[in-house]
Amino acid sequence: MAHPPQNQMPWQPAETVTLLSPPPPGPAEVTILLALRDGAAYLTPQLDSIAAQTHAHWRLIVSDDGSTDESIATLLNWTSQQAPRTVRLIFGPRRGFAMNFLALLAEAGSNAPFVAFSDQDDVWFPEKLERALAALSAVPSGTPALYTSRRLICDERLGSLRASARCDRAPGFRNALVQNIAPGNTIVINRAALRLLQAASRRITWLYAHDWWAYLMITGAGGRVIHDPAPGLFYRQHACNAIGARHGIAAWPGLMRFGLTGELRRLQDTNIEALELAAPYLTPENRALVERFAAARRAPRRQRLKTLRALGLYRQGRAGTFGLWLTAALGLL
Repeated sequence: MAHPPQNQMPWQPAETVTLLSPPPPGPAEVTILLALRDGAAYLTPQLDSIAAQTHAHWRLIVSDDGSTDESIATLLNWTSQQAPRTVRLIFGPRRGFAMNFLALLAEAGSNAPFVAFSDQDDVWFPEKLERALAALSAVPSGTPALYTSRRLICDERLGSLRASARCDRAPGFRNALVQNIAPGNTIVINRAALRLLQAASRRITWLYAHDWWAYLMITGAGGRVIHDPAPGLFYRQHACNAIGARHGIAAWPGLMRFGLTGELRRLQDTNIEALELAAPYLTPENRALVERFAAARRAPRRQRLKTLRALGLYRQGRAGTFGLWLTAALGLL
Protein backbone atom coordinates (compact mmCIF):
# COMPACT_ATOMS: atom_id res chain seq x y z
CA MET A 1 0.00 0.00 0.00
CA ALA A 2 1.46 3.34 -0.99
CA HIS A 3 1.68 5.83 1.85
CA PRO A 4 1.28 9.56 1.22
CA PRO A 5 4.30 11.84 1.52
CA GLN A 6 5.14 12.59 5.14
CA ASN A 7 5.07 16.35 4.58
CA GLN A 8 1.52 16.29 3.23
CA MET A 9 -1.22 17.47 5.56
CA PRO A 10 -3.93 14.89 6.29
CA TRP A 11 -6.55 17.17 4.76
CA GLN A 12 -7.19 20.72 3.71
CA PRO A 13 -9.87 22.85 5.38
CA ALA A 14 -13.16 21.51 4.06
CA GLU A 15 -15.67 23.50 2.11
CA THR A 16 -18.99 23.25 3.92
CA VAL A 17 -22.50 23.25 2.54
CA THR A 18 -25.32 23.59 5.07
CA LEU A 19 -28.29 21.75 3.63
CA LEU A 20 -30.89 22.45 6.31
CA SER A 21 -31.21 24.93 9.16
CA PRO A 22 -30.71 23.63 12.71
CA PRO A 23 -33.59 23.07 15.12
CA PRO A 24 -33.50 24.52 18.66
CA PRO A 25 -30.78 22.86 20.77
CA GLY A 26 -31.86 19.59 22.37
CA PRO A 27 -30.41 17.51 25.20
CA ALA A 28 -27.54 15.12 24.54
CA GLU A 29 -27.18 15.91 20.86
CA VAL A 30 -25.34 13.28 18.84
CA THR A 31 -23.13 14.38 15.95
CA ILE A 32 -23.25 11.65 13.30
CA LEU A 33 -20.25 11.44 10.97
CA LEU A 34 -21.00 9.67 7.68
CA ALA A 35 -18.18 8.93 5.24
CA LEU A 36 -19.49 8.77 1.68
CA ARG A 37 -18.05 7.62 -1.61
CA ASP A 38 -20.07 6.13 -4.47
CA GLY A 39 -22.70 4.96 -2.02
CA ALA A 40 -25.90 5.94 -3.82
CA ALA A 41 -27.14 2.34 -4.13
CA TYR A 42 -27.64 1.89 -0.38
CA LEU A 43 -27.47 5.41 1.04
CA THR A 44 -31.20 6.17 1.41
CA PRO A 45 -32.01 3.20 3.68
CA GLN A 46 -29.13 4.16 5.95
CA LEU A 47 -30.26 7.78 6.11
CA ASP A 48 -33.84 6.65 6.77
CA SER A 49 -32.62 4.51 9.67
CA ILE A 50 -30.86 7.56 11.15
CA ALA A 51 -34.07 9.60 10.84
CA ALA A 52 -35.98 6.78 12.60
CA GLN A 53 -33.80 6.78 15.72
CA THR A 54 -35.65 6.80 19.03
CA HIS A 55 -33.06 9.33 20.18
CA ALA A 56 -34.12 12.20 17.93
CA HIS A 57 -31.53 14.82 18.95
CA TRP A 58 -28.83 14.48 16.32
CA ARG A 59 -27.07 16.38 13.57
CA LEU A 60 -25.41 14.87 10.52
CA ILE A 61 -22.12 15.69 8.82
CA VAL A 62 -21.49 13.89 5.52
CA SER A 63 -18.05 13.92 3.91
CA ASP A 64 -18.12 12.98 0.23
CA ASP A 65 -14.73 11.64 -0.78
CA GLY A 66 -14.98 12.06 -4.54
CA SER A 67 -18.14 10.22 -5.54
CA THR A 68 -18.74 9.70 -9.24
CA ASP A 69 -22.24 8.24 -8.88
CA GLU A 70 -25.47 9.85 -7.66
CA SER A 71 -24.45 9.98 -4.00
CA ILE A 72 -24.70 13.75 -3.56
CA ALA A 73 -27.97 13.95 -5.48
CA THR A 74 -29.34 11.15 -3.29
CA LEU A 75 -28.31 13.01 -0.15
CA LEU A 76 -29.85 16.27 -1.39
CA ASN A 77 -33.11 14.54 -2.26
CA TRP A 78 -33.30 12.87 1.16
CA THR A 79 -32.43 16.08 2.98
CA SER A 80 -35.17 18.02 1.21
CA GLN A 81 -37.77 15.67 2.71
CA GLN A 82 -36.62 15.97 6.34
CA ALA A 83 -37.82 18.19 9.13
CA PRO A 84 -35.42 21.08 9.84
CA ARG A 85 -32.18 20.00 11.46
CA THR A 86 -28.50 20.51 10.70
CA VAL A 87 -27.21 18.44 7.79
CA ARG A 88 -23.78 19.46 6.52
CA LEU A 89 -22.00 18.26 3.42
CA ILE A 90 -18.23 18.62 3.25
CA PHE A 91 -15.74 17.37 0.70
CA GLY A 92 -13.18 14.87 1.89
CA PRO A 93 -9.42 14.53 1.35
CA ARG A 94 -9.74 11.71 -1.24
CA ARG A 95 -7.14 9.61 0.56
CA GLY A 96 -9.22 6.62 1.63
CA PHE A 97 -12.01 6.01 4.10
CA ALA A 98 -9.83 6.21 7.23
CA MET A 99 -8.52 9.67 6.39
CA ASN A 100 -12.03 10.73 5.42
CA PHE A 101 -13.15 9.87 8.95
CA LEU A 102 -10.28 11.87 10.44
CA ALA A 103 -11.45 14.84 8.41
CA LEU A 104 -14.95 14.31 9.78
CA LEU A 105 -13.64 14.17 13.34
CA ALA A 106 -11.99 17.56 12.83
CA GLU A 107 -15.28 18.99 11.53
CA ALA A 108 -17.26 17.74 14.54
CA GLY A 109 -15.93 20.54 16.74
CA SER A 110 -14.71 20.02 20.28
CA ASN A 111 -17.96 20.46 22.22
CA ALA A 112 -20.20 17.75 20.78
CA PRO A 113 -21.53 15.71 23.72
CA PHE A 114 -21.52 12.49 21.68
CA VAL A 115 -20.27 11.47 18.23
CA ALA A 116 -21.37 8.43 16.19
CA PHE A 117 -19.56 6.98 13.19
CA SER A 118 -21.70 5.89 10.26
CA ASP A 119 -21.00 3.90 7.12
CA GLN A 120 -23.02 4.60 3.98
CA ASP A 121 -24.57 1.20 3.36
CA ASP A 122 -25.88 -0.21 6.66
CA VAL A 123 -29.28 0.03 8.36
CA TRP A 124 -29.31 1.06 12.01
CA PHE A 125 -31.76 -0.40 14.49
CA PRO A 126 -34.07 2.32 15.90
CA GLU A 127 -32.61 2.09 19.42
CA LYS A 128 -28.96 2.18 18.36
CA LEU A 129 -28.19 5.70 19.57
CA GLU A 130 -30.42 5.40 22.62
CA ARG A 131 -28.60 2.27 23.82
CA ALA A 132 -25.20 3.84 23.17
CA LEU A 133 -26.02 7.01 25.10
CA ALA A 134 -27.44 5.07 28.02
CA ALA A 135 -24.18 3.15 28.30
CA LEU A 136 -21.90 6.15 27.80
CA SER A 137 -23.84 8.35 30.21
CA ALA A 138 -22.83 6.01 33.04
CA VAL A 139 -19.15 6.87 32.45
CA PRO A 140 -17.68 9.91 34.28
CA SER A 141 -17.63 12.84 31.86
CA GLY A 142 -13.85 13.29 31.99
CA THR A 143 -13.12 9.68 31.03
CA PRO A 144 -12.75 8.95 27.30
CA ALA A 145 -15.32 6.28 26.45
CA LEU A 146 -16.22 4.32 23.34
CA TYR A 147 -19.37 2.27 22.81
CA THR A 148 -19.44 -0.59 20.31
CA SER A 149 -21.85 -3.43 19.68
CA ARG A 150 -22.41 -6.62 17.80
CA ARG A 151 -23.95 -6.50 14.31
CA LEU A 152 -26.33 -8.61 12.26
CA ILE A 153 -24.34 -9.56 9.19
CA CYS A 154 -26.54 -9.84 6.12
CA ASP A 155 -26.44 -9.88 2.35
CA GLU A 156 -27.12 -6.85 0.18
CA ARG A 157 -30.88 -7.43 0.50
CA LEU A 158 -30.67 -7.65 4.32
CA GLY A 159 -31.23 -11.40 4.23
CA SER A 160 -29.18 -14.43 5.42
CA LEU A 161 -28.75 -12.98 8.89
CA ARG A 162 -26.13 -14.05 11.38
CA ALA A 163 -24.83 -12.25 14.43
CA SER A 164 -21.22 -11.13 14.62
CA ALA A 165 -18.97 -12.79 17.16
CA ARG A 166 -19.31 -12.21 20.88
CA CYS A 167 -16.42 -10.93 22.97
CA ASP A 168 -15.38 -13.55 25.50
CA ARG A 169 -12.76 -11.31 27.11
CA ALA A 170 -12.95 -7.71 28.23
CA PRO A 171 -11.79 -4.96 25.86
CA GLY A 172 -8.33 -3.62 26.64
CA PHE A 173 -5.12 -2.27 25.17
CA ARG A 174 -3.45 -5.70 25.05
CA ASN A 175 -6.34 -6.83 22.87
CA ALA A 176 -6.34 -3.64 20.80
CA LEU A 177 -2.68 -4.07 19.83
CA VAL A 178 -3.53 -7.23 17.88
CA GLN A 179 -7.28 -7.06 17.15
CA ASN A 180 -10.02 -4.53 16.53
CA ILE A 181 -13.30 -5.36 18.28
CA ALA A 182 -14.85 -1.93 17.60
CA PRO A 183 -16.11 -1.82 14.00
CA GLY A 184 -16.56 1.76 12.86
CA ASN A 185 -20.24 1.44 12.02
CA THR A 186 -21.01 0.59 15.67
CA ILE A 187 -18.90 3.28 17.35
CA VAL A 188 -20.30 6.09 19.50
CA ILE A 189 -17.93 8.15 21.66
CA ASN A 190 -18.30 10.77 24.37
CA ARG A 191 -16.86 14.29 24.39
CA ALA A 192 -13.69 13.29 26.26
CA ALA A 193 -12.98 10.60 23.65
CA LEU A 194 -13.71 13.05 20.82
CA ARG A 195 -11.19 15.54 22.16
CA LEU A 196 -8.63 12.79 22.69
CA LEU A 197 -8.97 11.52 19.10
CA GLN A 198 -8.87 15.04 17.68
CA ALA A 199 -5.68 15.85 19.60
CA ALA A 200 -4.04 12.50 18.82
CA SER A 201 -4.76 12.82 15.07
CA ARG A 202 -3.02 16.16 14.56
CA ARG A 203 0.30 14.65 13.48
CA ILE A 204 -1.09 11.66 11.61
CA THR A 205 -0.62 11.66 7.85
CA TRP A 206 -1.87 8.13 7.17
CA LEU A 207 -4.09 5.52 8.85
CA TYR A 208 -5.11 2.08 7.69
CA ALA A 209 -8.30 1.89 9.74
CA HIS A 210 -9.84 4.71 11.78
CA ASP A 211 -11.91 2.39 13.98
CA TRP A 212 -8.96 0.22 15.05
CA TRP A 213 -7.00 3.40 15.78
CA ALA A 214 -9.88 4.72 17.92
CA TYR A 215 -9.96 1.46 19.91
CA LEU A 216 -6.17 1.66 20.38
CA MET A 217 -6.18 5.30 21.47
CA ILE A 218 -9.05 5.09 23.93
CA THR A 219 -7.78 1.95 25.66
CA GLY A 220 -4.20 3.20 25.44
CA ALA A 221 -5.13 6.46 27.17
CA GLY A 222 -6.81 4.59 30.01
CA GLY A 223 -10.33 5.20 28.75
CA ARG A 224 -13.25 2.83 28.77
CA VAL A 225 -14.65 0.65 25.98
CA ILE A 226 -18.17 -0.72 26.34
CA HIS A 227 -19.07 -3.71 24.17
CA ASP A 228 -22.82 -4.24 23.86
CA PRO A 229 -23.69 -7.92 23.21
CA ALA A 230 -26.95 -6.85 21.54
CA PRO A 231 -26.65 -6.13 17.78
CA GLY A 232 -27.23 -2.50 16.81
CA LEU A 233 -27.48 -2.60 13.03
CA PHE A 234 -27.72 -4.62 9.84
CA TYR A 235 -24.20 -4.87 8.43
CA ARG A 236 -24.74 -5.17 4.71
CA GLN A 237 -22.25 -7.34 2.76
CA HIS A 238 -21.85 -6.63 -0.94
CA ALA A 239 -19.20 -6.51 -3.65
CA CYS A 240 -18.06 -2.98 -2.75
CA ASN A 241 -17.47 -3.35 1.02
CA ALA A 242 -14.26 -1.60 2.04
CA ILE A 243 -13.79 -4.30 4.72
CA GLY A 244 -15.99 -7.36 5.00
CA ALA A 245 -17.04 -9.51 7.94
CA ARG A 246 -15.11 -12.67 8.81
CA HIS A 247 -14.86 -14.32 12.23
CA GLY A 248 -13.46 -17.44 13.83
CA ILE A 249 -12.21 -20.27 11.63
CA ALA A 250 -13.84 -18.64 8.59
CA ALA A 251 -11.43 -15.73 9.02
CA TRP A 252 -8.26 -17.85 8.84
CA PRO A 253 -7.86 -18.07 5.03
CA GLY A 254 -8.28 -14.31 4.66
CA LEU A 255 -6.01 -13.63 7.63
CA MET A 256 -3.29 -15.86 6.18
CA ARG A 257 -3.56 -14.22 2.74
CA PHE A 258 -3.46 -10.84 4.49
CA GLY A 259 -0.33 -11.93 6.32
CA LEU A 260 1.46 -13.61 3.40
CA THR A 261 1.14 -10.49 1.24
CA GLY A 262 2.74 -8.42 4.00
CA GLU A 263 -0.42 -6.34 4.42
CA LEU A 264 -0.98 -7.39 8.05
CA ARG A 265 2.53 -6.37 8.99
CA ARG A 266 2.16 -3.04 7.18
CA LEU A 267 -1.11 -2.45 9.02
CA GLN A 268 0.63 -3.09 12.35
CA ASP A 269 3.47 -0.78 11.31
CA THR A 270 0.92 1.96 10.64
CA ASN A 271 -0.82 1.41 13.99
CA ILE A 272 2.46 1.52 15.89
CA GLU A 273 3.59 4.66 14.07
CA ALA A 274 0.28 6.37 14.95
CA LEU A 275 0.63 5.31 18.59
CA GLU A 276 4.19 6.60 18.75
CA LEU A 277 3.05 9.96 17.36
CA ALA A 278 0.35 10.05 20.06
CA ALA A 279 2.59 8.78 22.86
CA PRO A 280 1.92 11.78 25.17
CA TYR A 281 -1.75 10.74 25.36
CA LEU A 282 -1.02 7.14 26.41
CA THR A 283 -0.61 6.01 29.98
CA PRO A 284 3.03 5.37 31.00
CA GLU A 285 2.32 1.64 31.19
CA ASN A 286 0.87 1.57 27.70
CA ARG A 287 3.65 3.72 26.23
CA ALA A 288 6.09 1.13 27.52
CA LEU A 289 3.93 -1.68 26.13
CA VAL A 290 3.98 -0.12 22.64
CA GLU A 291 7.78 0.02 22.77
CA ARG A 292 7.99 -3.61 23.90
CA PHE A 293 5.52 -4.72 21.22
CA ALA A 294 7.47 -2.92 18.50
CA ALA A 295 10.73 -4.48 19.73
CA ALA A 296 9.19 -7.97 19.95
CA ARG A 297 8.07 -7.77 16.31
CA ARG A 298 11.69 -7.07 15.34
CA ALA A 299 13.13 -9.87 17.49
CA PRO A 300 14.88 -12.86 15.88
CA ARG A 301 12.44 -15.57 14.80
CA ARG A 302 13.42 -17.98 17.59
CA GLN A 303 12.75 -15.35 20.26
CA ARG A 304 9.81 -13.56 18.68
CA LEU A 305 6.93 -15.80 19.78
CA LYS A 306 8.19 -16.10 23.36
CA THR A 307 8.71 -12.34 23.59
CA LEU A 308 5.25 -11.57 22.22
CA ARG A 309 3.56 -14.06 24.53
CA ALA A 310 5.24 -12.41 27.52
CA LEU A 311 3.38 -9.18 26.71
CA GLY A 312 -0.01 -10.73 27.56
CA LEU A 313 -1.55 -9.97 24.16
CA TYR A 314 -4.83 -11.63 23.30
CA ARG A 315 -7.54 -11.90 20.67
CA GLN A 316 -11.15 -12.81 21.28
CA GLY A 317 -12.09 -16.49 21.07
CA ARG A 318 -10.00 -19.62 20.71
CA ALA A 319 -9.87 -19.32 16.93
CA GLY A 320 -8.69 -15.73 17.20
CA THR A 321 -6.02 -16.66 19.73
CA PHE A 322 -4.77 -19.50 17.52
CA GLY A 323 -4.63 -17.11 14.56
CA LEU A 324 -2.64 -14.61 16.62
CA TRP A 325 0.10 -17.06 17.57
CA LEU A 326 0.18 -18.66 14.13
CA THR A 327 0.78 -15.33 12.39
CA ALA A 328 3.29 -14.40 15.08
CA ALA A 329 5.21 -17.68 14.69
CA LEU A 330 5.36 -17.21 10.92
CA GLY A 331 6.64 -13.65 11.29
CA LEU A 332 3.52 -12.18 9.66
CA LEU A 333 2.33 -10.04 12.57
